[in-house]
Amino acid sequence: MKFRRRRVRGGAKRFGIGKAYYPDMEVNMQGYTKINCKTAPEVFMKVIPGHFVTPNSHINYYIDMTTMKSRLNEARNAAAALAKEYVASTIVDSIVCMDGCEVIGAFLAEELTKAGIISVNQHQTIYVVTPEYDLTGQMIFRENMQMMIKGKHIVLLLASTTTGTTLGRAVECIQYYGGHVNGISAIFSAANSIAGQKINHLFSPADIPDYRNYAPDKCDLCKMGVPVDAICNGFGLSPIR
Repeated sequence: MKFRRRRVRGGAKRFGIGKAYYPDMEVNMQGYTKINCKTAPEVFMKVIPGHFVTPNSHINYYIDMTTMKSRLNEARNAAAALAKEYVASTIVDSIVCMDGCEVIGAFLAEELTKAGIISVNQHQTIYVVTPEYDLTGQMIFRENMQMMIKGKHIVLLLASTTTGTTLGRAVECIQYYGGHVNGISAIFSAANSIAGQKINHLFSPADIPDYRNYAPDKCDLCKMGVPVDAICNGFGLSPIR
């Protein structure tokens, strides 16, 4: 997967997009930079500089977590690191997985169980749940899934959150269905909390020194005329040809 860049007058370095653009310069998914987690060195994420559009913002780095979410060893390592944020007194009945984090979620359930985390489920095991989305993008739970949410103590697991808008909607959705959010875990988070709830994360903007995110109508890259490389969300990206 490749992105072709064009030179932008004035240079892009001061806007936090790495090296200045050069004619015909190409950045591809194999040319990523690997960043290791400070608290768990065996966990790493891959980043690519550019101009990317998310559902709620513009960002200057695409954070690729594809292999972390799908490769067994990487998913297990990420789950083990996230599990350290929860003490044995935390009650967890269900893990709601967003952004394709089901594999990490299953390992997180296993790690929490091994650590002695309490579950009030009758079978004493943790549900790993994937929400559905309607045509408007609203997260929903069908009737057969609601018993895993209503009255349950929930850990919300997601790949990344930038503005917190999507995360806030997810918390509201779980509350609407009668669930109690006992914890929020993210691989990458630009925020430390949402609605008074701490976000446990492995990576933050501090791990990417020149990371920037902008409101869509206040994007410095757009003002400079830097073309958008791709549209992305928690599942991946679609390059703009």
